[in-house]
Amino acid sequence: METTMDRTTKASDLLKLNSEDNVAVALHPITAGTVFQTPQSITANMDIPQGHKIALCSLKKGDNIIKYGYPIGHALEDIKMGDWIHTHNIKTNLSGELSYTYQPDLRPVNYEKRALTFDGYRRANNKVGIRNDLLIVPTVGCINGMAELMIQKFKNNHPDLGTFDNVTILKHPYGCSQLGKDHKNTQKVLIDAVQHPNAGGVLVFGLGCENNTVKEFKQSLGEYDSSRIKFLVAQEVDDEVEAGVQLLEELYLTAQEDSREPIPLSELTIGLKCGGSDGFSGITANPLLGAFSDFLIAQGGSSVLTEVPEMFGAEQVLMARAKDEQVFEDIVHLINDFKEYFLSFGEPVYENPSPGNKDGGITTLEDKSLGCTQKSGTSAVVDVLHYGDKVKEKGLSLLEGPGNDLVAASALASADCQLVLFTTGRGTPFGAYVPTMKVATNTQIFDKKGHWMDFNAGRLLNEPMEVVLEDFIQSIIAVASGQQTRNESNDVREIAIFKNGVTL
Repeated sequence: METTMDRTTKASDLLKLNSEDNVAVALHPITAGTVFQTPQSITANMDIPQGHKIALCSLKKGDNIIKYGYPIGHALEDIKMGDWIHTHNIKTNLSGELSYTYQPDLRPVNYEKRALTFDGYRRANNKVGIRNDLLIVPTVGCINGMAELMIQKFKNNHPDLGTFDNVTILKHPYGCSQLGKDHKNTQKVLIDAVQHPNAGGVLVFGLGCENNTVKEFKQSLGEYDSSRIKFLVAQEVDDEVEAGVQLLEELYLTAQEDSREPIPLSELTIGLKCGGSDGFSGITANPLLGAFSDFLIAQGGSSVLTEVPEMFGAEQVLMARAKDEQVFEDIVHLINDFKEYFLSFGEPVYENPSPGNKDGGITTLEDKSLGCTQKSGTSAVVDVLHYGDKVKEKGLSLLEGPGNDLVAASALASADCQLVLFTTGRGTPFGAYVPTMKVATNTQIFDKKGHWMDFNAGRLLNEPMEVVLEDFIQSIIAVASGQQTRNESNDVREIAIFKNGVTL
């Protein structure tokens, strides 16, 4: 017969993230009756799933629940030491808009500068790509199918793709029946793709009667390399597929001399993203991305954090890291403008986290946001970018964008991120049109979905950060030098464009 003593475990089976916390995270599933020998003995009063929280002390109704050193909500009822803390007994503290004051608190972790390089493509405009991709960019969604036929014929001619790494159609449903900001967003994001440094050749493919005409698109594009960017309007030729294949052949010939060369890490711009988060996201994978972001910035590189709704509840942490008062004001506008976007549709600002997040152990938006923003490390925020903008300053930038995985990852690509680092505890197979490196928060999902995952941050539960970070740095250098990510080997590359207006 099992006794309480049989279920006694070490305090290391629980993880307290900050000395101020009144909860700890279960590193493994906990059975009711298990006794933990912490500075004080704690008995689990009920079963607690892996990644979920256990009360380290008794709490009264209304008391704040502290995790990461910050409140993540308040108790809905009296809670006993050893109770499971989750959606049934905790509620967010967030409501409405807040007033903010500039109170800088910069405490960056500094890394040594190292003479590390990757093998990339130096473009004529001096930008650097980590891929030599051939893109077809439809100006309107109704010609996606014809672009597929072009690609099939082109691949029949060149099954090895020559010097191109991937061939991708940036399929989307827009480019017509759009007005105002939606129309501008579609055009802007597609232009961002055409100008992306990972693109070694681009065919811009239009129908001829859409709002987003090739003529207008070309004018908005500005100066371009006509040997690398070609244009085709389907209604202006007899056989658009044959005409398109001919233009792809021209791009293929132009790219024949392209080759990789050593490039310093200072030329890397990395997007920071999470999705399908769980209770370990803010403990393993997101802190790993934060450490890499700080390391990369110390090398002179750049990183970009987006997902504004998943900054709510942790925004003041980011505001305190603004490099100056102007950047602070820009962050305030970023946060409040996105809240106003929610309110303009009569939707609740704090309707987050998702069911999958909750299953994984995340309880409130503060819980999710404080974990999410771990991806940004400790560096100063140097700039705030509007949706569709490209990175302008070296260092850490915040980017306007939603939490939606495909839209946010596409926005990071639009900002000229050559690579997106994507942490997940639940798993997802998708990829943006730039390499999208999946970082597992736990070993179980890494082992289960090895065909989706690129790196196992679950190692951090057993190994020191400096060891795992060094392996992560080398993995990123390998990917930047041409090693395929799982989304690339699975031939999954997509674009998704933000939309909030009417459709004609």
